[in-house]
Amino acid sequence: MQLPTNFEALIKQADALDLYKKLILQLNKDFLLANIDLAFHEAIEPFSLKLLLHEMVYKLIQERFSDYLNLLYIIDVPETEIKALDGSLDAVKLSEDVAFLILKREWQKVWFRHQY
Repeated sequence: MQLPTNFEALIKQADALDLYKKLILQLNKDFLLANIDLAFHEAIEPFSLKLLLHEMVYKLIQERFSDYLNLLYIIDVPETEIKALDGSLDAVKLSEDVAFLILKREWQKVWFRHQY
């Protein structure tokens, strides 16, 4: 599996395989497991998804750091990828990068379930 390197490529792959709705469902499932009050509508536009996810990650980093860590654990974002991010960046850029890592990991789950 060739993992996407940016948000647009990820959405393109999900649309090509008709798995975008399953990606949204997986996100909703994991946010619910993490007790984070955010549910995406199945018909959400990709750009809106990106903005809402980015905003929520930013809010979690700033205000509820333990919930943020719990979310990363539940989604199973690789610790090495989180540590590889430049933490000296402002929180806005960091949260954008983390939001993409979350989407990428959720995409892996959906893709593997679809393939096997």
